[in-house]
Amino acid sequence: MDYAAAVRGAAGDAVADIVPEEFRDDIEAFLADGSPVPGVLTLLAAESAGADPAALTERAVGVQLIYDGLRLTRRLANDDPWDGGDAPREARERANVDILAADVLVSRGFFLLARTDAATEAVEVVRAFGRDQTERRDADDPAALDDELEVDVLTLALVAGTTAAGETPGDTGPLAREFAGRYDDGFPEPATLFDDGARTRIAGVTGGGRPLNRND
Repeated sequence: MDYAAAVRGAAGDAVADIVPEEFRDDIEAFLADGSPVPGVLTLLAAESAGADPAALTERAVGVQLIYDGLRLTRRLANDDPWDGGDAPREARERANVDILAADVLVSRGFFLLARTDAATEAVEVVRAFGRDQTERRDADDPAALDDELEVDVLTLALVAGTTAAGETPGDTGPLAREFAGRYDDGFPEPATLFDDGARTRIAGVTGGGRPLNRND
């Protein structure tokens, strides 16, 4: 199974009913231009924990869409076309469409994760993103706060994948931070990031979990 292709295909399916068509085309183009790493990590974590990844593409896409929606929101926040009113009208109109697209992507992601044991973690990712973007305005190193999105989303991916097998992952933070910080210019191709050594470390986080306690 080609996990990257599976994530991309399922992401397209998840937004296939969006209208008007031009708006859907914009969303599909944005998704195609991004990295499927969060969704792929979800499937790798599920496989490592003992679940069938082929049955979990919707869960992986839930993680993926939340990431894509938030990264679009981050881009708009960092290059605010509404600030000061000097941006061309076309840029402001484009940004209005983009912010709507970001909302749609995050909402679709939440919908796909709503009945999973990763739902609470998904909510926390969005809350943390909001806090980071607020603090960013006065931060000495705003880029460091921007980068927390990737750490948080990869943590969500590990949780979403592992809990699909009825397991609770170990400490996901260090591994998520390692994956998020290995490349300065964004995620590489999944096959590059998730080499044999990375898969061993994923197994260390997902395979060592205890059975999930539904009362936790």
